[in-house]
Formats: sequence, structure tokens, C-alpha cells
Amino acid sequence: MLRKFRISLAIFFFVLTTLLFLDFTGTIHAWFGWMAKVQFLPALLALNLGVVLLLVFLTIVFGRVYCSVICPLGVFQDVVSWIAGKRKKNRFRYSKSVGWLRYGVLGLWVLALVAGVGSLVALLAPYSSYGRIASNLFQPVYLWGNNLLALLAERADSYAFYSVDIRIKSLAVFIIAIVTFVIVVILAWRNGRTYCNTVCPVGTVLGFIAKYSWLKPVIDSSKCVHCNLCARNCKSACIDVKKHEIDYSRCVACMDCIGKCHKGAIRYVHPSRQTVEPATTKVAEGQPDTARRSFFTATALLATVSVIKAQEKKVDGGLAAIEDKKIPNRKTPITPPGSLSARNMSQRCTACQLCVSICPNEVLRPSTDLMKLMQPEVSYERGYCRPECTKCSEVCPAGAILPITPADKSAIQVGHAVWIKENCVPLTDGVSCGNCARHCPTGAIQMVPSEPDLPDSPQIPVVNTERCIGCGACENLCPARPFSAIYVEGHLMHKTI
Repeated sequence: MLRKFRISLAIFFFVLTTLLFLDFTGTIHAWFGWMAKVQFLPALLALNLGVVLLLVFLTIVFGRVYCSVICPLGVFQDVVSWIAGKRKKNRFRYSKSVGWLRYGVLGLWVLALVAGVGSLVALLAPYSSYGRIASNLFQPVYLWGNNLLALLAERADSYAFYSVDIRIKSLAVFIIAIVTFVIVVILAWRNGRTYCNTVCPVGTVLGFIAKYSWLKPVIDSSKCVHCNLCARNCKSACIDVKKHEIDYSRCVACMDCIGKCHKGAIRYVHPSRQTVEPATTKVAEGQPDTARRSFFTATALLATVSVIKAQEKKVDGGLAAIEDKKIPNRKTPITPPGSLSARNMSQRCTACQLCVSICPNEVLRPSTDLMKLMQPEVSYERGYCRPECTKCSEVCPAGAILPITPADKSAIQVGHAVWIKENCVPLTDGVSCGNCARHCPTGAIQMVPSEPDLPDSPQIPVVNTERCIGCGACENLCPARPFSAIYVEGHLMHKTI
């Protein structure tokens, strides 16, 4: 029963967390965005002590249930392992823990976290790794399916679906996602939870705590017949049948061993109770199963950790993509409104790609800078950052982009526009334009004669940098090709105007 409940809850978390990266409308985020906020690393970086303490409490009481229920990469490994098990059953065996590697990777990860080397932290973090896989490999398939439905709906004169662009947001991140996917699949296919118990730093931290958990799978040596079924079905390879011992630092409380033991020799109890209760696999009639009840209570508490927000139905479809725009060489990259500064983004971002996946105007893309590899930065070749849109700030689970309102966003200056005389259409082609001034939402751009003494001379833009918020409308809508005649230069520290 415990195993079935654990699997049901794991499927619930896995499916909905995956949908957070696939859904481009924001509907899933409105209801289940809290699932990203209960992941270990985002909660830690966001200084969300309530969630961190809750996860630590669950581990102290029940063992590594985070790894087997909440972590999407952990559940993904279970799915791969389950598929591989259809071909070959009873394929695992006990192996000793590679402690030097586990704690070596953890030490390197902690140093990177303290030093602010976000790219290395993101490479090893399980939630971030799965986010890159889902947004780069799974989302295109999801979008293809959506576009097919949109085509069929259009033929039926229905607007239930609308077509969206499908593109690789960053070749470097796409390659990293493929490599991560292949490594995780190979390890899970061959040896189950090897990645969790050898590489994953979060698994190592929780494993250290789990050694002292209150409830654990315990082997009753008086009932064990050394059939080895438990060890041969343990994805974590942590059951030593000869010594009747379990390495609890690697055990993820999946309950598979309990389900496979036909003699009832393994029970999920406190170790001190292993010889107290009668030798039976069933709970005595009229007596409550306290371990099961405690497990249900804690997991139910986790599922209600956040108040569900009202559903937002409006979707901003953005502008038509302009394929031949080229990205200007910015001296300072632009970070999203709400990120406060480049430093805050670098220190807190987990590079999970959730904000990149949800951005309706396609202005967020993963950085290719090695020091902040895969972290989001703003680029306006496909759209501009609309003042009324705050999607990225709503979904960020790590505090790298703080929640803001549309009113806040209209006053946040993430950069300022810079005019390039050599590219401006009125001067190069001798035609009237003014596109940048017409579409500036803050009125920061005015058109003035290029020759002050000649009122009829071609008009050119003048930027009031005190009013410009760096939204990129001017850069995106500028007709100059391949580089815009006006572009946005980022600010290291955001300002309020």
C-alpha cells in the first residue's frame, strides 16, 4: 500500500512539474507553480526557509522521500529504470557507496555555490538538469502537437488552439540538455539510481540526513531467507542481504523492497521496533498502522504547501517573428525586470529554463557566457518585453527574478536605448520612419530634425535615458536590417524611474 501511494504521488508531482516547462500559456503555472518552489535548490537560493525546513523535516522523519516523490529528475530515472526492468527483471545487486566521489562532487558544488559560479551549480543541480531536458527536448514535441491541433481547429473554424513558433533557444543549452539526458538515461537503464547516489549533490546532502531518519525500511533477520529479491530489485543498490543492512544514505524510500519481500522480512518502521511487533506482514486487527498514517500525513502536508492562485486566462501572443534581425553586441547583457542586478541573477539563478519556457514574447534566452552559462538574458530580435507582462517573475522559484506587478515593471529601468546613426533609415534611405518613437511605451523617444537649422530635414530619434526602461520595443520594431538603428544597452544594477 505504501509503495502504491508513493508511486501515485510521484506521478502527480512528475507530470505537473513537467507541464510547468511545457505549458506556454501560463495556465498550469497559475495552479501548480508552487511545485517549482518546493524543489530543494530553488528554495535554498530563494532563502525560503519554510520549504527548506519542511524538506529537511520530511527527510529526518521518512528518509529521502524528496528524491522518490518530489524531485522530477529522480522520478524520471525511476521511469527509465521501470521500462528497462520490463526487459530484464531482478537485475540489480548490492554495491558499496563511492563516498569519496559523492562528497567530492558535493564539495565542488558547494564551492561553486559560494563563489557564485552559477553555471557549475546549474550543471549538477537535479531540478535544473531536468528543467533543461524538459524545456529543450520535451517542449518542442509538445508544441508540435499543439500546432497540429491548431491546424485541425482552424479547419473546423475553431480558435480553441493557436499556433506557436518552435525554435532552439540556445544551441549550447540544447547540446547540454541532450548530453544530460543521455547520461541520465544510460545510468538509469543500467543501474537505476546511480546518478542520484553518486553525482547528485542534493541527494548527497539529503542522504547524510536520511541516515538518522526516524522511519526506515528495516530487515528482520529472523524472517529473512536470503532470497536476495530485495537487493535484486533495489534501484539504489543499497541492501546488503548478507549482513541484513541497508545503506540509508542511498535509500530513497521507494518501498520496492517491501513489495518484493514475500516473507514480510522488511518493514517500514523505526529500527527499535523491528523485534517488538508480532511476525506478520499484516497490521493487527483494530490497531492503526502508524508508519503508513504518518507517511500519508506528511505527504499531504507537502501537497498543500502553497495557496493556489486564481487562474489567469489571458494569453499575450506576442508579435510576428522577424527572422533576419541580428543580435547587437551589447557591452552589458540585459537581465529580466525583477532580477535587481546581474549579480543577483548570477548568484540565485538555477538555470532551470522555466522563465525562458514561459516567456510569451520570446525575449528571454539562455546565456552562452561561461560564467553564467544557461542563465536567462534578454534579447529583442524576436519580440520586446511588454510592460504589462510579468510572467517570468511569477514563475521563478529561486528568487533570481522577484515577483513584480505591471506597475512596478513600468518603473524598472533594465537598460537604456542607444541610437546608431549609420543604421537609421531616414538617413540611409531618405524615407520617413519614426517607428521607435511611435511604439515607445514610456514616451522616451522623440523625433527631431537631423539638421536643427532645417526643419524639413529627415527626422531622427533622440532618447531621453531618464525615461527609457529598456523594454526593447524600439530595437525590435526598427525596420533597419540586419542590425537595428537603435538598441538597448543593459544596466548591471537596475534603476527605478
